[in-house]
Amino acid sequence: MILPHTPSFRLDGRRAVVLGASRGIGLGAAVALAEAGAHTVCVARSASDLDELVTALKKAGHSAEALVADIADVPGLTAVLAGLGPLDVMVNSAGLARHGPSLDTTLPDFDAVMAVNIRGAYFAAQAAAKAMIGTGAGGSIISISSQMGVVGGIDRAVYSASKHALEGMTKAMAIEWGPHRIRVNTIGPTFIRTALTAPTFANPERLAWIQSKIKLPRIGEIEDIMGAVVFLASDASALITGTCLLVDGGWTAD
Repeated sequence: MILPHTPSFRLDGRRAVVLGASRGIGLGAAVALAEAGAHTVCVARSASDLDELVTALKKAGHSAEALVADIADVPGLTAVLAGLGPLDVMVNSAGLARHGPSLDTTLPDFDAVMAVNIRGAYFAAQAAAKAMIGTGAGGSIISISSQMGVVGGIDRAVYSASKHALEGMTKAMAIEWGPHRIRVNTIGPTFIRTALTAPTFANPERLAWIQSKIKLPRIGEIEDIMGAVVFLASDASALITGTCLLVDGGWTAD
């Protein structure tokens, strides 16, 4: 009997870029990819935070570098991505939320969220795909979406709209870029314990609502997303494209 061979989760010899790498889920993604063997380019707006991350990664024996860019600055970001050369993996964790009742949404808040979560995400993916097509080796593009890209939520009309749009964009890009062996997917986390979600968890009513929706008896942690990032970046997910990997503790199960 010839036994099947489990595809590798390792990323040795590959080049990855992580947008929004300075904190939270993006930082976790950068660490996960570096630990799996990829040379990881960490991109965010804060030079000091990036330097701290890259220094820690190198001290741990990993290969990494920092680049300062803002995903809302599409010309600047695409120029940075175009200058990276060959690229195998791109993770976009940059995101913005302006939560509040939909009746109170302002035009500046709406535009700010869409500029990052959709406009920036769209052209970041486009730039990554061009780099991957240039090598002819294919690649993996991963966007950090949200369970709110599948359902709705209290005070999250704008954020949910942006993540639903991200899911549609991902499906269309997966169809177009599949012939180039480029896989395009999202990860849909539930509420993850980060500095960004700390104010929400500090609100007893919101915390109770979150706990009532997550079927597993705990809040999500950054580590819960790291394995999903490596999976979608690696050969272990070689036939997965155009889909959302929900890491939601069962939030969307009902």
